[in-house]
Amino acid sequence: MIGIGVVGYGYWGPNLVRNFYEIPESQVIAVSDFSSDRLVKVQSRYPTIDVTLNYQDLINDDRIEAIAIATPVSAHFDIAIQALQAGKHVLIEKPITANSEQALRLIAEADKRNLVLMVDHTFVYTGAIRKIHEIIENNTLGNIYYYDAARVNLGLFQHDVNVIWDLAVHDLSIMDYVLPSKPCAVSATGISHVSGEPENIAYMTLFFNEQLIAHLQVNWLAPVKVRRTLIGGSQKMIVYDDVEPSEKVKLYDRGITVNNNQENMYKMLIGYRTGDMWCPKLDLTEALNRVVSHFINCIKTGDRPLTDGKAGLRVVKILEAATESMKHQGKLVELNWTEAEVTQ
Repeated sequence: MIGIGVVGYGYWGPNLVRNFYEIPESQVIAVSDFSSDRLVKVQSRYPTIDVTLNYQDLINDDRIEAIAIATPVSAHFDIAIQALQAGKHVLIEKPITANSEQALRLIAEADKRNLVLMVDHTFVYTGAIRKIHEIIENNTLGNIYYYDAARVNLGLFQHDVNVIWDLAVHDLSIMDYVLPSKPCAVSATGISHVSGEPENIAYMTLFFNEQLIAHLQVNWLAPVKVRRTLIGGSQKMIVYDDVEPSEKVKLYDRGITVNNNQENMYKMLIGYRTGDMWCPKLDLTEALNRVVSHFINCIKTGDRPLTDGKAGLRVVKILEAATESMKHQGKLVELNWTEAEVTQ
């Protein structure tokens, strides 16, 4: 049984504690948070779990083999590097760090000490995204033409990161998992409507070396919650709506055919294909349950996590490039990948 310490009991921490508590392969030893009121909630629900205001107590506790970090992103690196240096495995809420340099340092530290470093890209572990990955991997869509996503809602406004780092990070982690290639450049625009606060609306376009383009719309100032993604291919297309209670993924046999007109080489005939729509059956296991189970299994087996430090690094590099582009009103920023960064 793996001893677990959880740092942070705000928005996501309670979900981590619950899932680690419920699986038989782990034991939550202690939770830390700077709020005494939150720690009272831990004690009332989990009397056997120790609580502390100082996360250093978790790092110094020999009973704890792994640390889960659910704090603001600005604190991720300091806590994670200390945990790794103390010989503890680390699971970090997305995004992995506030910049790519910090992510590289965590990856190097984990590799040096043969420890598991995993980022909680939760959507990668949902039944819907796992099914989409399977569909694309089986070449059911044919050549991928586009990825188009809208992720908007009213709030929650963040004070330490802009809307790209808060919401677009989800789609970037999904794209990193399901698309067959990595983007080569990004352009982003955004604006803040609250004085002194980060951008609350943004639009991102990602370019690829292939005939593939991606567009992301993220917004904290929308009247409704929208979580809708379109993935178009040469053979079939996917509509993924995470707000749908049941039929989240729909596969459409629709598209176009292009035929050259032999009588006139300057004319092309566009044909439209309209076929059936199919809703695949999805695994309904809670995604975070899969996250923590995968983390524990990687600790026991030494396997590399699906969303390891490199996956976290790739997402952060795109976030950095998008933020730089946004500062210059959409200036194209190229993404340069090393071979090590794009290989598992």
